[in-house]
Amino acid sequence: MKCIEPSWETLKQWGDDVTRIERLAGGAANDVWRVHVNGHLAVARLGTRSDADLAWETELLHYLDREGLTVPLPIPTTDGRLFAEGLVVMTYVEGERPESQADWRRVADTLRQLHRLTQGWPQRPGWRSSTDLLHTETGTRIDLRAMPPEGVARCRAAWTRLTGRQTCVVHGDPNPSNIRMTTDRVGLIDWDESHADVPDLDLVLPHNAAGLDDVAFDVAAQASAAWEAAVCWDDDFAIKRLAEVRGV
Repeated sequence: MKCIEPSWETLKQWGDDVTRIERLAGGAANDVWRVHVNGHLAVARLGTRSDADLAWETELLHYLDREGLTVPLPIPTTDGRLFAEGLVVMTYVEGERPESQADWRRVADTLRQLHRLTQGWPQRPGWRSSTDLLHTETGTRIDLRAMPPEGVARCRAAWTRLTGRQTCVVHGDPNPSNIRMTTDRVGLIDWDESHADVPDLDLVLPHNAAGLDDVAFDVAAQASAAWEAAVCWDDDFAIKRLAEVRGV
């Protein structure tokens, strides 16, 4: 089967009244743009993810919307598909970034709602959880073979502390730029890193807004630093995050 290179020409499949407006920051693995679709503001993300991967993500977003969470919803092509040739077009979520401790507590409550709603959710195709990586070396953007063996040992020591815990969908990157708040709701955007894993990875928040005790926060912080080091290896951010993971 011929491999189709991702192209913005695919945007035509959303109709004649579609215009790219400006590129958005933060799309490390994708090209992300603000667009107009039939007079409405939207976000378009172009990448190389498989159809199975994108089906998992778009189905998850529809489920979360039905359950009352504020998330971007996939806008179908003119023939009803939720994605096409690596391109997804989603509704634009308005709001502000969290700033205060009270804001972050609301974010923590929303993340915990996500975790409750998705307990036992199947893994995103091709992905691995943090505890899977105790026994395997690759999964999507992670390749432990590319890391220094001593760094891999430190990451695995951090993930070992998560063994045996219930998994669910984690957002995977709940930083301020991926949160849109209003007075009555908290919206989570950019689900490109979402997958099934231990909820601790989402709960290392400013002000310890999730209310973790000292031991739980340490477990979560170490596991999260190890994950971000592995998934981004070996840019400056990944090297900095690995330095935060304690030696074995």
